[in-house]
This record gives sequence, structure tokens and C-alpha cells, in this order.
Amino acid sequence: METKQYDLILTGGHVIDPANNIDGAMDVAVSGGKIARVAPDIPAESANKTVDVKGAFVIPGIIDIHTHVYPLLPAGEHNLPTIHGDAHMLKAGITTTADAGTTGWRDFLYFKENVIDRSKVRVLAFLNIAACGMVDMRSEQNVKDMQPGIAAAVAKEYSDVIVGIKCAHYWSAPRVFDELHPPWASVDKAVEAGTLCSMPVMVDFQPNLPECPYPDLVTEHMRPGDIHTHVFARQFPIVDDNGKVFDHMWKARERGVYFDLGHGGGSFWFRNAVRAQRDGFPPDTLSTDLHMGNIHGAVLSMLQTMSKYLNMGMPLNEVIMRSTSMPAKLINRPELGTLSVGGCADIAVIRKIDGDYGYIDNGGAKITGTSELNCLMTIRDGDIVYDGYGLSMPLWEDAPEDYWKVPY
Repeated sequence: METKQYDLILTGGHVIDPANNIDGAMDVAVSGGKIARVAPDIPAESANKTVDVKGAFVIPGIIDIHTHVYPLLPAGEHNLPTIHGDAHMLKAGITTTADAGTTGWRDFLYFKENVIDRSKVRVLAFLNIAACGMVDMRSEQNVKDMQPGIAAAVAKEYSDVIVGIKCAHYWSAPRVFDELHPPWASVDKAVEAGTLCSMPVMVDFQPNLPECPYPDLVTEHMRPGDIHTHVFARQFPIVDDNGKVFDHMWKARERGVYFDLGHGGGSFWFRNAVRAQRDGFPPDTLSTDLHMGNIHGAVLSMLQTMSKYLNMGMPLNEVIMRSTSMPAKLINRPELGTLSVGGCADIAVIRKIDGDYGYIDNGGAKITGTSELNCLMTIRDGDIVYDGYGLSMPLWEDAPEDYWKVPY
């Protein structure tokens, strides 16, 4: 049997790869789980399998930098109901996700062995500064559970999958700050851990207490390279009454602080997001904050979140950049979110469908739009892991004899 040069060629598509400044008609060849070639008119006969993706966009596998994918955590009043990553993400073109602090150091190894190591979607993680993380969210209120040295040591030990430190929810309980409960304890201890392990910190924050003004967070407490998530939640002072982005946002971005969308069930308001977009202040990264508490609400999926920004006026190549190469940069994984030759063959095939659409925010308001992004195929490490429209399949009349065999 003749050995072919490539395992797979995606032919006839429009490639958008912001990391390599590619935006045009190209074929993509895959061999041995790696990107082998990106070029026009790669000969079909040089591959074992050729898939016609004419009319679709071929992009790097999407990276959702903020989700919660530890579905094995025990049910209870004081933890977060999370999702199964493979069930929700592969069909949306996501090949990599970063779990945003569901586990702290106490539960991380169990999370790694039972979820990270067993998932088809690549699961990375921000380690919660609180020992129990969101497995028992009371831990996030307990300063004694915030141990920077231990968190940093675990992060360094598992630096192949841990990409940073997360702090969140320190404001949730009724609180009187004192020497044992300083107002900035969660943020500052997370930053200390991030410094010890040389990783970024993702901050979830609630500026409803006079001791913790938001401008101080992004201009003083966070370091260059740190990430503020949920940036367009209603509680943040992002834009003034004239629709102009406040100076502290520009100053924070100048000093290297990043801003992540983190849509979720309560953290995205068009009143902030649309006006910031119009004033030239988009989020650095688009993300969903998917968990079972919001997946049937305003957020739905990563592609639907990307569609909102497309219909808010963000160009498609920029929507893709903020969902691929930019999140890869923030988590220090530049080898992801790109179709670079020699890199892992993580690919999404998507299309833009024209029509009349409505998109909602967390406050129950909407925008109207004229297009929607939809995933046709997802490839992970060179394997087709989602093909919901049968792009890689023959018509049943043309199928080989083994088409009739029971596949299990």
C-alpha cells in the first residue's frame, strides 16, 4: 500500500491564523498529529483523507481561558456545579480550556488524574489560592486556607498543566475586615503565589466595599501579566456617563494588566461592553466562564460569545485572535492557538451564517445581529473529534461495505 505524505488535508477553506498573519484561501495538511503544511492547492492525492471545507473558515483550535470543568466534585450547598469539558466544548471548536480555580492544592491531584489526564479537550488550570477552591467555596473566605508557598509549590510541580493562580469570592460572606481578614488578602496572597511560581494571577473581584476600590486593584495590586476576569460585569467602573472608558482602565492596560471577558451568568452587560468597544477598549480575551449554573442562560457557548462580539462590530479575524493566539499568550502557551507548521494539529472548522439574530446579556437586555458562528468540525492532535455535519463522511449510497457493520 502506498504511503501518503499526509494523513489529512482540509481543502478549499479560508484560513484565519492571526498568530501567523494568515487570512486567505489556503489548504491545511496534517501528519502525525502535527500541522504539516499551510498553502494553496495542496495536492489531494498526497493525503490518506481529504475533506472539502469550501465556504468555511479554518482556524486554530479555540481556547476558552475561563471555564469550570471538574464535574466529579461532590454535590453540596457550598461548591460550584461544573460541566464535562468534552461534552460541551469539542462541538464548539474548543480544543483547549483553562479551568479557572475550581480546585485548590488540596484537590488538584484528584482533578488532574480524573479529568485533566482523561479529557480529549486539553484541560489546563488556574490553581485556586484557597486550599479547597470552589470544591467547598467556604475555603475562599478563610485566610488561613490561603497559603502562597504551598500553592506555588503545587503550581511548579505541575507546571505542564497549571498555568496560573486564581483568586475569587473573598467578598461573598458578610464581612468585617480586621487584622485576621485584611480587605486585599485573597488578591495579595494570590499575587504572592504567582510571584513565587512565576505565573500570572487571574482575579475575580467585587468592588462593593469601600476598603477595596476597583481602580486600586488594576493599577496597584495586580502585576503586569495578571488577568482581571469578568471585566464587563455591571459592578465595575469601566465607562463614564458619556461612554468614555475611565483613565484607570487605560493606565492598567498600559502597565500590562490583561482583561478577560469571563461572560458567565452574571458578568456581562452590554451597557459596559458595547460602550467600551466603541471607545476602543475591547477585552484582551473572550471566554465563557461556563458551569452548570449558567450554561442555559445568556452565555451558552464560546462560539455564541464570539458571535456577540462579531455583531458588536469586532472584525472576524480579531474575534478569532482573542479566542486563539491571545489567550495562548496570556497563559504562556504560545505553541497553542496557531496553525504553525510543526505545531499540534488543533483545528476548528467554522462558518458564518447570515440571518436575523438576537444576543442577550446577563441583565436581560439584547442586541440584534446579522450573523452567527457555527462549528462544523473539530480536530484535536490530528484526530477528527467532532464532525456533526459529516464533512469527512461519504454519502450513504457511496459508503463501503463495512458501513453496515455495527461500530461497537
